[in-house]
Amino acid sequence: MLNMTDIMETVTMIQDEALDIRTITMGISLIDCADGDIDRSCDKVYDKITRYAERLVETGEKIEKKYGIPIVNKRIAVTPIALLAGASGGDPIKYAVTLDRAARAVGVDLIGGYSALVQKGFAPGDTELIQSIPRALAETDVVCSSVNVGSTKAGINMDAVRTLGHVVRECAELTKDDQCVGATKLVVFCNAPEDNPFMAGAFHGPGEPDCVINVGVSGPGVVRAALANMDDTADMGEIANEIKKTAFKITRMGQLVGTEASRMLGAPFGIIDLSLAPTPAVGDSVAHILEEIGLEQCGAAGTTAALAMLNDAVKKGGLMAANNCGGLSGAFIPVTEDAGMIDSARSGCLKIEKLEAMTAVCSVGLDMIVIPGDTPAEVISGMIADEAAIGMVNYKTTAVRVIPAIGVPEGEELEFGGLFGTGPVMKVNTASPAKMIARGGRIPSPMQALKN
Repeated sequence: MLNMTDIMETVTMIQDEALDIRTITMGISLIDCADGDIDRSCDKVYDKITRYAERLVETGEKIEKKYGIPIVNKRIAVTPIALLAGASGGDPIKYAVTLDRAARAVGVDLIGGYSALVQKGFAPGDTELIQSIPRALAETDVVCSSVNVGSTKAGINMDAVRTLGHVVRECAELTKDDQCVGATKLVVFCNAPEDNPFMAGAFHGPGEPDCVINVGVSGPGVVRAALANMDDTADMGEIANEIKKTAFKITRMGQLVGTEASRMLGAPFGIIDLSLAPTPAVGDSVAHILEEIGLEQCGAAGTTAALAMLNDAVKKGGLMAANNCGGLSGAFIPVTEDAGMIDSARSGCLKIEKLEAMTAVCSVGLDMIVIPGDTPAEVISGMIADEAAIGMVNYKTTAVRVIPAIGVPEGEELEFGGLFGTGPVMKVNTASPAKMIARGGRIPSPMQALKN
């Protein structure tokens, strides 16, 4: 039976509290598009993507109209392209151009999967693809890239970490006339999930089916509003319980949308990613949730503890509302994409060292952080290594997406627009890790890698 209170509560969440479905992401396997001739392979890639995703955007729009639920993005994730590049040889940039063309043909916002999985070493195609990432992201509009450099089982590939410090800088340098936007579309992972619907790190893992629908929910504003209605005397256990109940309500909407999209597209429904994904819009901020809990400003002492509680409560509440959860599932802390994080970074309350501590207890890692344009590649590699170590030891996903602001002084800002937002250039500790990074090799996996 329809409950009028529940209906009105949902309407309020959508209209006043910025509730939306952040993304419907179609995962498409391109394994059968491998070919010894790269041009034939690209033709197969284009044909398969445009055939499978032909009705993706239209379907999302129909669901929006039917249920009145905003669906912000319709996206595609594909098999890591390095797997195809290894079979075909040739310039992998051809794949990037093909992905961009196919994405535009079907009208999606972003396409992810210009990716390589190198946590244990380099297979054929991996090195060539990684070296081509800066040019691929500069020469395309909607293609996103990711590289997995470590895992709890494999350890950390420090040769890849060393290379990617230079790749991140080059991504920014090649797009310096466009706010260094190339670096916003590259994520370096440890323990990357195969079913992540969120960009820029989405790819369709080798263990996934031929085609699948994954959904990413949002809702920081809804959680903040729920906490704002609580009495100041509520203890942390009561706060956690309210977050759980709110996460349940948010996730059940995602379950509805995913089930409907799956039925309409004739593709299996994979997972709901429970992540609280913020935007630069006022009232849609994870930082503001932490401040509602009782912090003067995000970055203050106690921030990591509050974030740990929030992350755990979101998972507990969301799991009850979904058939299958996956992806990253937690609370995102991208600096430029979160209005409260932006304010905290501007005031100096939130520093990179505090963000690194926060990454140990939330989803992803050092995300959408603008750093000085003269930051050495070895320092960027060191940041990647630190985040990978946190992920490896804690058996969780961590990542780095930093944007060197080429030609922009510290204290100034880059503006990306849309969901990517804006952010100040944050100070980086530039004491050099160059000798360590130059050693290369592999950091061995920790003891928990032998859990069986």
